[in-house]
Amino acid sequence: MRHTISNRRPVQLVGVLMSLALATTPLLGQGQPLPPAGIDAYVEHVMRAFEVPGVALAIVKDGHVALAQGFGVRTMGKSDRVNERTLFGIASNTKAFTATALGLLVEEGRLGWDDPVVDHLPWFRMSDPYVTRELTIRDLLVHRSGFGLGAGDLLWWPPSTYNRKEIARRLRHVPLATSFRSAYAYDNVLYTVAGEVIEELTGQSWEEFVTTRILTPIGMTGSNARHSDVGAGGNIASTHARIDGKVRPVNPFASDNTNPAGGINASAADMAKWLIVQLDSGRVGHDRLFSERTARELWTLVTPIPAGAPAPELAALRSSFNGYALVFFVRDYRGHKLVTHTGGLPGYVSRVAMLPDHKVGVAVLTNQESGAAFNAIAWHVLDHYLGADDTDWLAAYEAVMARYEAHMGAMDEGITTARNEHADPSLPIQSYTGTYADPWYGDITIAIEDGAPVIRFMQTPVLIGDLEHWQYDTFVARWRDRELRADAFITFVLDPNGRIEEAKMQAVSPRTDFSFDFHHLRLTPVRR
Repeated sequence: MRHTISNRRPVQLVGVLMSLALATTPLLGQGQPLPPAGIDAYVEHVMRAFEVPGVALAIVKDGHVALAQGFGVRTMGKSDRVNERTLFGIASNTKAFTATALGLLVEEGRLGWDDPVVDHLPWFRMSDPYVTRELTIRDLLVHRSGFGLGAGDLLWWPPSTYNRKEIARRLRHVPLATSFRSAYAYDNVLYTVAGEVIEELTGQSWEEFVTTRILTPIGMTGSNARHSDVGAGGNIASTHARIDGKVRPVNPFASDNTNPAGGINASAADMAKWLIVQLDSGRVGHDRLFSERTARELWTLVTPIPAGAPAPELAALRSSFNGYALVFFVRDYRGHKLVTHTGGLPGYVSRVAMLPDHKVGVAVLTNQESGAAFNAIAWHVLDHYLGADDTDWLAAYEAVMARYEAHMGAMDEGITTARNEHADPSLPIQSYTGTYADPWYGDITIAIEDGAPVIRFMQTPVLIGDLEHWQYDTFVARWRDRELRADAFITFVLDPNGRIEEAKMQAVSPRTDFSFDFHHLRLTPVRR
């Protein structure tokens, strides 16, 4: 996604909230751990380098807030400054709250991590009966179900007319790419199913449960649990992205269909509180949000991930182990255990990173889609507490991004160069029109409008595109909403009689977000 609980005593809210209120501003001096020297100048330098209008930064150490601060502006071209209470969409960093919510239900004896999902949602199905029977609550969180990367995301991304139950029910038609529990592939849709489990067991919506059982007890009272609240006004960072080479404001993602995977909006001050609870094994002041056992579950590696080789400039990121726990990536960083996750939505990207052995955590929230920016800041902060100064992360990411842009440009050019502009379609344009159905997504239509073919995804209002012939029986869907940045090829396959048998799609550019999973569609004509 652009791109994300057990029997417990009631939290004593008054005392907890009073104690947490003391941690809403930077605690400097008086024996408290200091943030890196010159952090203000460093963050502002990173923002300029990667054209990020605003950043919210939270740093905690040994149970104290070392820094909770905003940088830059909420909206480019305007003067409203980001402060420690400015809200940002944290996207998939929400997934940790969903896993924690399940952990609370495990502690209460209402759920087991290894319960089959169908024990709690009897109507739920995967495409393979064996996987349906064996898929557990734990499996919903650890990206090993057999789905391909981002499979099923078109059910909700861009915003669709399907509700959560309809999304979950349609997963029975999404084909598996690998055998069950054999490989890691990041998904979002099973977190929607996790949200349905919470609602089924508690009678509360995911939003109500997470707000009353997690956000409020922690003292994250400025945060909210709905994508749609980003449009409520107030102290909220606007969303920005690079469109046609220029950074500008873009529309935020405002559908609540997948809040369990990415719906929380939070500030630096509130994320500091969340980091402290995570690093203190679930303690909130003198009480507990969750048990040490749940804390161990959340951080214990379940799905191994190959530890790839980083770019030369990022050699310090080389790891000897890597994997996914119950909602966090777990790996080593400079010889120390690192617990981390990222989040991405249109115009918001973020990273949470914690070194448990050092009781240090950092959250970097941004209002522009630059992973280089949040990484340069996060690793700089962690290095300060580790006493490591051998990497200039800003310079490293500038070099890596320059090479990446050159590589992507060459790939885009190669796609165009390989095109045979003189290869005409096999059939008259009218023959490609009609309704096409995919088992899991539903219908798309192709019709002649004002003399030209237009494609429409019937459950996704924004996916309307003009079809341009590319070569042979392949066309390009140029989406009218240019903020999507997801133009897609559609290729028609003919049977021996020259009739269209099926249509396949794939993104034109390798830059396209994986949640546009056009490549998982298998569209067949609806015969009349």
